[in-house]
Amino acid sequence: MNTAQHLGVAAAVAQDHPNLYLPDRLWAVTFCGADARFIDWWTKTLAYRTQVEAVCVGTSSSMQNISQSDFLDLRIDLPEPGMQGAIADYLDRETASIDTLIGEQQSLIGLLRERRQAIIDAAFSVLGEPSVQLRRYTRFLTSGSRGWGDYYADEGERFVRIGNLPRINLDLRGEVQFVDIPVDAAEGSRTMLQGGDLLFSITAYLGSVAVVEGEWVGAYVSQHVALCRLESEHVDSRFIGWFMLTTTGQGQLSQGAAGGAKIQLALDDIRELRVPLAPINEQRSIASSLDERTAKIDVLIAESERFIELARERRSALITEAVTGQIDVREAA
Repeated sequence: MNTAQHLGVAAAVAQDHPNLYLPDRLWAVTFCGADARFIDWWTKTLAYRTQVEAVCVGTSSSMQNISQSDFLDLRIDLPEPGMQGAIADYLDRETASIDTLIGEQQSLIGLLRERRQAIIDAAFSVLGEPSVQLRRYTRFLTSGSRGWGDYYADEGERFVRIGNLPRINLDLRGEVQFVDIPVDAAEGSRTMLQGGDLLFSITAYLGSVAVVEGEWVGAYVSQHVALCRLESEHVDSRFIGWFMLTTTGQGQLSQGAAGGAKIQLALDDIRELRVPLAPINEQRSIASSLDERTAKIDVLIAESERFIELARERRSALITEAVTGQIDVREAA
C-alpha cells in the first residue's frame, strides 16, 4: 500500500501458499464469518475507495499509507454468508464475460494499429532508402527557450507543449495553454509558428511529430519542441512528417537520441535526418492518401476504445449493484 492508485488494492487468495512471504507493504487478512471473495469484490467499489482515501495519510504526489487500525474500522454491509457466496459467483461469471469482450477489443486495436503502421511503411517503400539529409531542404530550425511560464495566461496566443504533439498522426491536439507575451519580447518573432511548419518532440515522447495548420498558426513552441521550417517548393511538410512516422523514421529519431545520459534530440540530430526524395506532386499525393487511409483506421480504433470504456463502466456498475443488493443474483443466475 503506497502510491494512490495502489493504496488499499486487494485480491482474494484461493489457495494456501505456505512458502510465500509478504513484504511490509502488503497485508494478509483472514476474515471470520465473511466470504473473502465477496470482500474482494467489495474493495472494487467506490464506497470502499472513498473510505480508504478518507483515512489515508500522505500526499497524492508522495507515499501514501493506511494503518491497520483504520483499515479494520472500515464499514461494510455484509449480507448473510450464503448470499455473499452467490454474489461472488455471479460477479466471477459476469465480469469474466465482460473481460473477454474487452480483451477481444484490445486485440482488435492491436491488429488495427499494426495494419496502420504497415500502410504508412508501404507508402514509402516504393521510394527506396532515404537518400538526402533534411538539412538540404531546411529553411529555418529552432526550439523554444526557457521562461515561457512567465507568460502563461487565460487568453492570448496558443503555446505548443510537448503533450500537444500526437504520436500516431500529424495533427496538433490536447489541452491548450495560452501565453500573453510583451510586444517587445524577442521570442515573439523567433518562435512564432507558420502554416506548414514541422514540429518534433526533442525530449520526452521522442518520435512525436506534427504539422502546423489551422488555429495553431501563430502559436509559440516550448523548449521541448523543435520548429523546422522547410522549403515548401521542394518538400511537403506532411510528406516528411508521415515519413518520420514510418518504422525507418522512428528508428532514426530513436538512434539520434541514444547515447547520452539524458534522452533527447539536438537540433543537429534533426538536420541529419535522412528522408526520401520524390517529385513534389507525388509527395503531396502520398501525404493526402495517408491522411485519408489512416483516418479511417483511427475511427475504428476510437470506436473500439469507446466500447472498452463503456464495458469497464458497466463492469464497475455491475459490481456495485451486486455487492449492494441492487441486483437479485439468484434471479439473474
